[in-house]
Amino acid sequence: MDAQNLYDLSPAVRLMIMGLVVALGPLAWIWARNKSAPVARRLRVLTLVTLFLTFDLVIFGAFTRLTDSGLGCPDWPGCYGSASPLGAQLHIEAAQSAMPSGPVTHSKAWIEMIHRYLATGVGVLILTLTLVTWMARREQQRSDKRGGDILSPWWPTATLLWVCLQGAFGALTVTMKLFPAIVTLHLLGGLVLLALLRAQSVRYAQAQEQSRPTILSTATRRFLLAAFALLGVQIALGGWVSTNYAVLACTDFPGCQGSFWPAMDFSQAFTLWRELGAGHDGGYISFQALTAIHYVHRLAAYAVFIVLMLLSFSLYSVPALRQQARWLAGLTLLQVATGLGNVVLGWPLLAAVGHTGGAAALVVVLTGIVFSSRKMPVLARVSPMNASRLSA
Repeated sequence: MDAQNLYDLSPAVRLMIMGLVVALGPLAWIWARNKSAPVARRLRVLTLVTLFLTFDLVIFGAFTRLTDSGLGCPDWPGCYGSASPLGAQLHIEAAQSAMPSGPVTHSKAWIEMIHRYLATGVGVLILTLTLVTWMARREQQRSDKRGGDILSPWWPTATLLWVCLQGAFGALTVTMKLFPAIVTLHLLGGLVLLALLRAQSVRYAQAQEQSRPTILSTATRRFLLAAFALLGVQIALGGWVSTNYAVLACTDFPGCQGSFWPAMDFSQAFTLWRELGAGHDGGYISFQALTAIHYVHRLAAYAVFIVLMLLSFSLYSVPALRQQARWLAGLTLLQVATGLGNVVLGWPLLAAVGHTGGAAALVVVLTGIVFSSRKMPVLARVSPMNASRLSA
């Protein structure tokens, strides 16, 4: 069998057409349901639909990774130079015959290409969102109308640039043969994309409803931001566990391998720039390193659980954020359940995909809380006595 080029751009135009086909459905639905609505409302709906499909993309990306379909088509952007596995049947059959349990099979090729079609469709939606926002803003400027209900076009522009970067990481995931650092960055990039879209949807909601961000005390606001940062670190650790296939290094709970401090190799575990399965001196990564990867993620999970539950209790006392606080607490408990399921049930596909989905949902909820709130203004915290002194 001839070696396949890692990059083959010949099917790129056909893939773009497939992405356009995927995006046409949501775009047609938005137009039909909101054709007489103001442009700001249409942009808000488009942002929400794009957010929903991006969430689906993250979930399907996890499914692709967990079914070992990431190399179902070993080139990019097509599949053996074709726009679909239908045109690559002979190549796939040859690869499957040579290695029946290998990374290339008909089902894995379809999973990988569906993921690429969905990703291209999301890219088309974000491109549309960017273009329409710029056009709407320029139209408002020409007519001298107030543009408070139209989001700054730099928001969707930044999102478009980010999705292009995310596409580059998707290409490197394939061409660098599931390099753990690249796969982890690809996962994190998808979650950043969710956060960007959620921030925009919150801003549109505030503009249309003419509402202002909820005021939080300085301590609560700082706690919220710290919890968000901690969640990001924990998701990165979880991605490192998944991309190194270290979930089954510990199959008991609450201990690991019958101990609360098993044998671990932290140096090898957190050597970030290395090939999948590679260890020191060109050999395989040790089991002690895989144990360290898993156990650090588990220990950090205890801290994240406590912090997020305390945050949800704190936010529940704020009437405007009570619903988000319930979602935060519920998703945190769901993460605990799916995480335990991965360990004690031997990493079942449903629990593993659900764990990634729960992390993505937490990012969406926390981003919504961050952008729908702000800390108390400095002047509001000045006492009447100090205010009289300042005025004197």
